[in-house]
Amino acid sequence: MRTPDVSVVVAVYNTMPYLTRCLTSLVDQTIGLDRLQVVAVDDGSTDRSGAELDRFAARHPGVFTVLHQPNSGGPAGPFNRGLDVATGRYVFFVGADDHLGRDALRRLVEAADEWRSDVVLGKVVGVNSRHIYQDIFARTEPDLDLFDSPLPRSLANTKLFRRELLERHRIRYPESMPIGSDLPFTLQACYRARRISVLADYEYYHAVRRFSGTNITYLSRHADRLRTVEATTAFVADLIGPGKQRDAVLGRRFDHEIAKLIEDDLLRLDRDTQQLVHAGVGRLVAAYLTDDIALQLNAETRIRFALTRDGTLDDLLAVIRQDARTGVPATVVDGDRRYAAYPGFRAPGRSVPDSCFDVTTAPDWAVKLDVTALAWETDARGERILAITAGTPVPDLTALGVDRISVSAEEIPGETEELAAGPDGTTLRIRFRAADLLAGAGPTGRRRAVSAQVGAFDPGLAQGVNRATGEGGSTALRAPRLRATAPLLRRRGTRLYVITPVLDESGRLMISVVPITPNRVMAQIRRTLRRH
Repeated sequence: MRTPDVSVVVAVYNTMPYLTRCLTSLVDQTIGLDRLQVVAVDDGSTDRSGAELDRFAARHPGVFTVLHQPNSGGPAGPFNRGLDVATGRYVFFVGADDHLGRDALRRLVEAADEWRSDVVLGKVVGVNSRHIYQDIFARTEPDLDLFDSPLPRSLANTKLFRRELLERHRIRYPESMPIGSDLPFTLQACYRARRISVLADYEYYHAVRRFSGTNITYLSRHADRLRTVEATTAFVADLIGPGKQRDAVLGRRFDHEIAKLIEDDLLRLDRDTQQLVHAGVGRLVAAYLTDDIALQLNAETRIRFALTRDGTLDDLLAVIRQDARTGVPATVVDGDRRYAAYPGFRAPGRSVPDSCFDVTTAPDWAVKLDVTALAWETDARGERILAITAGTPVPDLTALGVDRISVSAEEIPGETEELAAGPDGTTLRIRFRAADLLAGAGPTGRRRAVSAQVGAFDPGLAQGVNRATGEGGSTALRAPRLRATAPLLRRRGTRLYVITPVLDESGRLMISVVPITPNRVMAQIRRTLRRH
């Protein structure tokens, strides 16, 4: 019996019609069907997904192994069952919503063989405005360090794994976790790997956000997400001893998964869930948030974490309301310390320690900006420009050691100009060329977060890589009181795109660039009909 070069494991639950494109992308791989095994596990689908798997298996005998089982409640069980029957030298996991670039598997296997890598990451791009961190894909790296790279923020399982590594260490997905089970799996594989490599030369994996928004990650609730981060944090702590290596991994968890639990949407939850989140995050902060990790976080996140540990739920909610509905608070200078004057800071009858609001060592505090106006304009050359007006209550930025502010939409730098500085603060004008926003969107579109940083534009900081240097810092632009602006329709080649400034669930400014497609138009019509 042949040994395939790579076994692709697909966990499937009600993913039609996306499943058809996923499976088509597998059988069209340039690596060839004779070098490929596809193990697809139908996890109790109630749509046509199971039948579609059987159809592909009938058309490609000897390539597909299709397993049907009752629903298990998450992808961990199906992935484990698929891994148990995989026979390839390498294993690759694919979400049934997603699809691969046609040359993906050939390139990945050749790189793993050439470099003798145990884990290989190929560039992942988002589809339908799904946001994927791109800092790990800045360049191709034959030998990547888990603890000295952006890899800890990119621990999804969308990677090529040497199967011998997984079997030798018996690495499997924790089936007790309905969501987030790929993080412990991938982290352990990377931790045990002799060599990890990254390929940035091709779009290997297209991660799709469904128009219906029914991916399990997007549907998960705060209580479920809290249980997940408690489990993943404990896993990291058990796997890696205290010190800089653990902090490198946990720093990404605090900056991303744990921080998301105390974003602005916490205000919309019922009181019992708010209490649950406040207490749970507070326990994680008390147990694992070291000084080194705290220095990697932006000021907004650091303050909120401190209030889960040292303040009450109402103290935390008051700070979130300020950010979400009012804007950046004033800065209080007291000797050589600086404090964010949020509600609760030195308030009569309140016992919150000043340290919760200390922003002295937070370089991004000076560039915590509120957007006050958005407009499409035409410049002197006739080009369309997105003009953003933003302000900070800091009246004298130079007194805080800030001689320059840069604003970017991730890898795209904006033109930043200081309009006015007075006793009430500083106002900036930021411009982005529509042509620049279009250039990197690709055929599936792109959504970029807009952030400000101290000093000249730094692509690393713009991509969200916080550094505890004291010389720089990055923070997202917010728009707490801004009404939406009209989208801009633009053509690039033969394709029409819509460029729209939007706010995410936490009031942070994003610039969305999406192609106009029949599916997208129909999805918008369905959403409109549901609202009416």
